[in-house]
Amino acid sequence: MTIKECWISIDKMRFHACHGVMPQERVTGGEFVVSLDVKCDISGAVLSDDVNDTVNYAEIFKIVNREMQQPSCLLEHLAGRIGKCIFSEIEGISEMCIKVQKVNPPMGGQCEGAAVSLYLINDKTF
Repeated sequence: MTIKECWISIDKMRFHACHGVMPQERVTGGEFVVSLDVKCDISGAVLSDDVNDTVNYAEIFKIVNREMQQPSCLLEHLAGRIGKCIFSEIEGISEMCIKVQKVNPPMGGQCEGAAVSLYLINDKTF
C-alpha cells in the first residue's frame, strides 16, 4: 500500500464568540462554525497506531478554541490568525484549508451564515 497524501479534518467546531465589525457583535457575540483540513504525514500512525506518529487533532482544537476567544473584526483576520498559530505551534503541517462561518450574520437578510475560506501553505515546513 502506498499513501499519496494525508489529511486530517475537523468539521463544524462550534463556538460562541465576539467577532464582528459592529460594536454590539463584539459585546454580545454570536455563533461561529470552524472547519479545517490539515495536510501532514500521518503514514507512521497508519502502521503504529500511536498518537505520537500523527498530528493530534485535540491540540488543533485547543488552538482554534483559544483563538476564537480573541475578538477580531473580520472573519478574514480570524481565519488567518488561526492558521498562523496552528502552523507555528504544531510541527509537520504543510498545508491547510480553513473555513470560518458566522451563523446568521447581521446583514439585513436571512441566511444560514457568511463564511471565509482560506487555503494556506506553510512555507517553513521544510
